[in-house]
Formats: sequence, structure tokens, C-alpha cells
Amino acid sequence: MKSSAVKEYRAAATGKDASPASVKPDIDIDRVWVEYKKSKSEKLRNILMEYYLPLVRYNAERVHVKLPNEVDVGDLASAGNFGLMEAINSFDVDRGVKFETYSAARIRGSMMDELRQMDWVPRLVRSRAHKLDGAVKSLEIELGRTPTPAEIAQRMGVSMREYEKIAKDASAVGIVSLSRKWFETDSNKDVREIDVLEDKRGANPIREIQRKDLKELVSKGLSRAERLIIVLYYFEEMTMKEIGATLDLSESRVSQMHSSILLRLKAQMADRRKEFQPPPGT
Repeated sequence: MKSSAVKEYRAAATGKDASPASVKPDIDIDRVWVEYKKSKSEKLRNILMEYYLPLVRYNAERVHVKLPNEVDVGDLASAGNFGLMEAINSFDVDRGVKFETYSAARIRGSMMDELRQMDWVPRLVRSRAHKLDGAVKSLEIELGRTPTPAEIAQRMGVSMREYEKIAKDASAVGIVSLSRKWFETDSNKDVREIDVLEDKRGANPIREIQRKDLKELVSKGLSRAERLIIVLYYFEEMTMKEIGATLDLSESRVSQMHSSILLRLKAQMADRRKEFQPPPGT
């Protein structure tokens, strides 16, 4: 391990120059352990930390495989460093256990603690969400269909009110970051979740153009009052009574004008029916 602490240790132990050319990547780690347990020297502890640091990276990558892309492997490694330090401080060299095996549990434990702190969903809620998911999957296999809420509640042994609360809380467990990559592309810019998310509140530009063209076609040749009746009734979805109040007309008069307008429009559309028919072969 070509690190400063290891170089200093080898220079002190061998009396040789600690230049990069003279320092070998391996050290007598058993001797370091013996000396560290005697002196509890911070310098020796740092040598052990640097020597076993690849263990942290290895475990971080193993844990990261099962996690969403939002979790950074570097954050896991940083948390694992604390676990490695605790393992070094509590390791007993006389028990005959390999440190690599002993430290793995401590390193991964520190990473799990960090993940729990990062997770804004309470552990009880996440546990119930897993129980709900398991009940749904088992019922789907048994019934061959999607189970009803009553069947799921019965399988979980809870009331319908409690089931509804669990289902509502479980919906928050599946929240993901919109900045997460949706898929890799050949270009420099990656496609993210937000790039493919449909905005159902936004207006469809094609549909808006079609509405505008249809409004102009239908209202063409009508008087101002007739045009308003058509626009307010079909496009603004107002009632006959509301239209009458707007135009200062009675509801019955608006209804009569509406019927007369429809007859005229049907006659106009009949003359232009060929324009709306698709071309042959389409």
C-alpha cells in the first residue's frame, strides 16, 4: 500500500529511505496489529485503516448493487470508514478470526445505519409496505387475479380502516428522484425520469389547434349572438340558463336559437362532408 502512513512505518521499521522506489506495496500487517494492540497508537491505527481501505470500497459496491441510483457509492464508502475504524478498535487478534471476515459486518452495519438516516420513510411504514406487498403477491398466486382490498385486509389480519391507512402510507415508499437516469443514450445528455414524465395538466398543442379550427369552422356565417351560444354551450360548457343570463335572453329563447343553429350547421356540414372524409387507401 503506497500511502504516507505505510511508508513512514516501513521507514521506521527497516531504517531505509521511504521513497516510492524503496517502498513495497506489502507490509508485515501481523506485526502492525501486535504493536497497535500494545500501544493503541493513532499512527498505527491509520496504517491499518489505509491497509484495509479496499475492504470498504468492496463492500460499498456490493451493497450499492441492490440500491437505487440516487444512492452514491461514495457516501456508502464514507459511512463504511467509520465501521472499519470501529472494527479495528475492537478486533481481538488472539481469537484466530480473519480481520476481513470480522470487519465486513461492522462495515456493512455502518452503511445500513447511514441508509436508514437518509431514508425519510419510517422503518415501521416500510415494514408494513413490505408486508402489504407480500400479501398482495401471495393472493395473486392463489386467486389468479388481482385481490380485492377486503381480501388483502383479511390476509393481513387488519381492519379495512387499518388497511386503507397502510396502503396510503405505502404509496410514499415508492417515491423516486426525477433526476434519476431513465436510460442511457449515445449522446452526451442522458434521459432522466422527468424528461419522460407526462404532464397531464398541460394542454395538448395539437388538440388546442384542432379545437381552434373547429371553433372557427362551426361559428363561420353565424351572428354574434349565435356564435356566442355555440361557443359558450359546447366549448365553455355553460348551461342554457347561464347563457341566457349572459346574453340577456330567456332560457327558452336560447334553446330555440340553439335548435335553429344546429339545423343550419347540419346542412352546412352535409355540403362539406367530402372534405372530412379520408383519402382513398388510408
